[in-house]
Amino acid sequence: MKFTRTLLASALIVALAACSNPSDNAQDAQQSAADAQQSAQQAQQAADQSQNAATQQAADQAKQSADQAAAAAGQATQAAGDAMQSSGQAADQAADAAKQAADNAAASADQAKDNANAAKDAAQDAAKASSGG
Repeated sequence: MKFTRTLLASALIVALAACSNPSDNAQDAQQSAADAQQSAQQAQQAADQSQNAATQQAADQAKQSADQAAAAAGQATQAAGDAMQSSGQAADQAADAAKQAADNAAASADQAKDNANAAKDAAQDAAKASSGG
């Protein structure tokens, strides 16, 4: 009886360990999506203040990247759920999918940040041009 309990406890620990990685990836992806959303909002604020076409374009691109990050976070969450419910090779594939989606979300978040910075730069350039011009 004691052996069976130990075996079940070990199996549970292994299962939780297998599940923790995909869910960590999903959490990372969701954080990236939140970061991207914040960057997109900052870019939009810069665009609203400057009323400049280049700034608005950068803000639009930041929002697009944030949307992509959000979609990737959703994929990571779905894949993490699949990994939790699967076993063996299917679980490995789902975990890999979760990691890939998390990576995609992070890349999209980085792109959104770059676009937000471009929007701020364009806004500053527009402000200099109008005040110095």
